[in-house]
Amino acid sequence: PVSLLEHARAVYVVTSQMGFEGLLWGKPVRTFGMPFYAGWGLTDDELPGPSRRGSATLEQLVHAALVAYPRYVNPETGQRCEVEEVLRHLALQRKMRDRFPSQVYAVGFSRWKKPIVRSFFWGSQVLFASRAARIPTGACVVVWGRKPPPWELPPDVSLVRLEDGFLRSVGLGADLVRPLSWVIDRQGIYYDATQVSDLEAHLQNICPDGPLLTRAAVLRARIVASGLTKYNVGGVAWTRPQQAVRVVLVPGQVESDASIQYGAPVVRTNMGLLQAVREANPDAWVVYKPHPDVLAGLRKSGTGEEDALHWCDELLGDAPMGQLLAAVDEVHVLTSLAGFEALLRGKKVVCYGQPFYAGWGLTDDRVPVLRRTRRLTLDQLVAGTLILYPTYVSRSTGRFTTPERALDELLEWRDTGPDTISWVRRLKRFILRQIVGVR
Repeated sequence: PVSLLEHARAVYVVTSQMGFEGLLWGKPVRTFGMPFYAGWGLTDDELPGPSRRGSATLEQLVHAALVAYPRYVNPETGQRCEVEEVLRHLALQRKMRDRFPSQVYAVGFSRWKKPIVRSFFWGSQVLFASRAARIPTGACVVVWGRKPPPWELPPDVSLVRLEDGFLRSVGLGADLVRPLSWVIDRQGIYYDATQVSDLEAHLQNICPDGPLLTRAAVLRARIVASGLTKYNVGGVAWTRPQQAVRVVLVPGQVESDASIQYGAPVVRTNMGLLQAVREANPDAWVVYKPHPDVLAGLRKSGTGEEDALHWCDELLGDAPMGQLLAAVDEVHVLTSLAGFEALLRGKKVVCYGQPFYAGWGLTDDRVPVLRRTRRLTLDQLVAGTLILYPTYVSRSTGRFTTPERALDELLEWRDTGPDTISWVRRLKRFILRQIVGVR
């Protein structure tokens, strides 16, 4: 164990590999057997080494033992790889596991989410608490979104909030499609503009340049080139009208969503947004696209949404969001993630609410967020939002992964998945509507 080696003055072994690890830590190593790392002049050996062993430097020993001798397989792809790839994977697992204590208490999760919670807190024992008495003082407590716990928590607990990530899945969360990414926030949650979140803290303090931003630029280019969005649901491609000089897309939202409650202090409805957009852009071709959960019948439509054509030129159904964003000129939003996805594609974005990507100098903000004082580049926003903030869990291994690998899995999932809703998915939607209702 690292904690032992770190504080040890010397390491005594027979043939244990801990002797080799002691050498890596720069500790004196004494051997009473003849392990592979003995007999090279690096250890104090009780036995004479084989005559075939000469002298070697520590670097030569490490190269032979860890680079030249073994054969490595990438644990996610199954393909042969170099040792550095395996080390990066192991380091990521250790880093992500070490974020939380050995036990965390989860409150208020549905049955289908419970195994997902366990996978995103792999390395900790997740205990699902049904009442406050089961939670000790000072515990780490996990809840979903902005919803308050159902009862008063013990004092001094550390509250952690979960929510869907921004590269989520191929299919809707309301369809109970398992996510590739969630966000885990200790301060707030990204869509709550009334307080600071971990994402906002990342963006306020993100580095101005360096490898992280290079990585973000490559990730952004791949997302745009592949047409990926949050849900990646299919549909009929939209054709831009020839007579349209300037096309403005207005994406609808679920009006009961917490992001509107906590991030839209002025305009709070889809039709209020659409009316404001039409009045501000009388000559534009305004396209309104209801939220995919509403189109699927899994969430209620907004107030007065049946009158949408009074304020727009075109009402869209299931057009793929990635293709749609590429074809329009501007995107006007309350707090929709489509605004962030439009920024990735270099589109003008006008915010009538206070989404996480507003207030950084990249959007036209009708309701400024005064505490966001830093001006960001697009790649700084991408680095904070897609690399530093979310947690990604691989579909193939069930272990933590990178956004780049998650992108690979999303593309494979999209390209190999069914193009239409299966009868199983239709049946699931019917059952959900009957049991849960449409919210």
